[in-house]
Amino acid sequence: MRSVLFSLLCLTSAALADSADLVIYGGTPAGISAGIVAAREGASVTIIEPTRWIGGMVTGGLCRTDVGKEKTIGGFPREFFARAAAVKSDTPMWYAEPSVNHATFETMLKEAGVKVIKGQALKTLTKEGARITNLTTTDGTTHEGKMFVDATYEGDLMAAAKVSYIVGRESSSQYGESLAGYHPMPIRPRTVEVMESDCPSIGGTGPSYIHGTPASISALDAHGQPIYGVFKAPNLAPGSADNLTQSYNFRICVTQRPDLKIPFPKPASYDPAKYELLLRLIQTFPGVRFGRLFHIGSVSSGKYDLNAQGLFSTDYPGANTGYPDGDATTRARIWQDHVDFIQGMLWFLGHDERVPQSLRDQCNSWGLCKDEFADNDYWPYALYVREGRRMIGEYVMIQKDLQNDIFKDDSVGMGSFVIDCHIVQRIVAEDGTVRDEGSFPDAPALPYQIAYRSLTPKQSECENLLVPVCLSASHIAYCSLRMEPVYMALGHASGLAAVMAMKNGSSVQAIDVQALRKKLLEQEAVLELAELASMPRSAKLPGIIMDEQDAERVGNWAGSTYGNPVDGASRHDENTEKGQKSVIYSLKVPEDGRYEVRVSYAPAPNRASNVPVTIQHAEGSNTVLVNQKKQPDDGTFTSLGIFSFRASQDAVVTISNKDTNGIVGADAVQLLKQ
Repeated sequence: MRSVLFSLLCLTSAALADSADLVIYGGTPAGISAGIVAAREGASVTIIEPTRWIGGMVTGGLCRTDVGKEKTIGGFPREFFARAAAVKSDTPMWYAEPSVNHATFETMLKEAGVKVIKGQALKTLTKEGARITNLTTTDGTTHEGKMFVDATYEGDLMAAAKVSYIVGRESSSQYGESLAGYHPMPIRPRTVEVMESDCPSIGGTGPSYIHGTPASISALDAHGQPIYGVFKAPNLAPGSADNLTQSYNFRICVTQRPDLKIPFPKPASYDPAKYELLLRLIQTFPGVRFGRLFHIGSVSSGKYDLNAQGLFSTDYPGANTGYPDGDATTRARIWQDHVDFIQGMLWFLGHDERVPQSLRDQCNSWGLCKDEFADNDYWPYALYVREGRRMIGEYVMIQKDLQNDIFKDDSVGMGSFVIDCHIVQRIVAEDGTVRDEGSFPDAPALPYQIAYRSLTPKQSECENLLVPVCLSASHIAYCSLRMEPVYMALGHASGLAAVMAMKNGSSVQAIDVQALRKKLLEQEAVLELAELASMPRSAKLPGIIMDEQDAERVGNWAGSTYGNPVDGASRHDENTEKGQKSVIYSLKVPEDGRYEVRVSYAPAPNRASNVPVTIQHAEGSNTVLVNQKKQPDDGTFTSLGIFSFRASQDAVVTISNKDTNGIVGADAVQLLKQ
């Protein structure tokens, strides 16, 4: 009897144990990428997905994928998106329907022989020293592995492994990032004509998503209190750190096809008071169209991807606080709150009598798609967690890695999307009007290389874990890195790196990264762009250099990649608000002496011929007029003269648009010791 009982216990134990070479927590596109690539290399792979659905945002709502520069994407992500686009003849590359993306992932996982477990969340994790040995899921199953990948949007596995991470925004001083920290935005005036033309009524591609407060709108109710969704301004100086992240939303697949359209639902908790700011926005711009309140991008088969843009849209600023580090109950509450808020917004636009009839009609011409997410009441599977935890690993990617110091010897992938931060919160300005906070316009990024070291924890903390989603990056760098093709490219690298570490019996930090890069290139990953070789780079130029990204800007200067600017981007004054805009460069000189002062700009026929550039030096100040129609002296820089400077006092160079007769450009300033 005891022998039979022992046998039964052994069978039960076996049923509650699983072993694989590589265990991946998170069936996101990055996790799937890592799993398929590792399986193709001969590894046994288990992917554990806590929800009922694999594919993260790519199958869960985001069907119009942001890619930046397409030429930076190769390897597994390009293979996947090409296969998904080929399913239907009318599908543009990158823009397959969620159901098609889901089916494509399922097919590729089956082909590779990857084991997938759905609906099981992480319960506990076991480590021996700096190595994870196993994890246990909520059903009691223990999953043993030699290597692990955390591919979740939240970073749950790395947090359980006691890997260092951060939630929220660093201060501008922590990494020297000009965009970092608390960032109130000024009003960016727009007329109703612009509001209409920015994005056609059924979306189209339009410009980049436009954030910012478009007009002066009261933030207060009749009792002088902030209306719903607006918060009192925190007692923080611009650039200060806090624990907030950019807003979340749902990416909604919508249609106007009568045979597919499901009317937008009314949530049980509907409260029209939550949309008072939206009503005030509509009243400020009475002709605003549905297609300007939302970014609506065409996909295929008469379907569109509805996303947020502007002051009030599907983003829900300030409502995600507590989600990244939250327990299951907290996250479920925040998740449902986002569902109710966004569904209520669409119901409000379609039914509230205070909304103009034309706008109500436009809203009601759209609906959900009855052949998408049918097992979830046609609502997207995935909450768009734009930013959860961020690892603090062997190398932290920061703003300069996207704009100036873009080359990495251990590059395992590339990014190129603009530094795009959706609104963090809406606040009450001193005059009682609403402002958005946390977003910033015209923050370009060059095509940049991503360091392998940003995927690895510090070796002392964990040596058999890779993190391709919640990678080691500042808040600012993450605003560009957070694109699904980038996650997938880093998943590709993580899958190969895990196999290499396993075969060599080494830590993930100690693998031969050049061998990894060689393997990635053999598998058609993109690790560099030849066109960047001729770009003037501040990190390689002689003397003391300050790019306009690191200078102080007064007024709104638009970003531009026109010409061949230093570090790939410059600024211009849009030929507006003459006398009210300037760019101020404050450079520290290492020793007293005489220095040649040089400025770079992108010449063009529409540029000003009389740009005043003022140099503050040891003997006073001089203003030199620069003709920006002319090619710079050496093709990049024009000399303003030689001046004396002291180490105890900054050299200050100011470019102004006062009384100028055309567009004023601002790029880099260079000091050369004489």
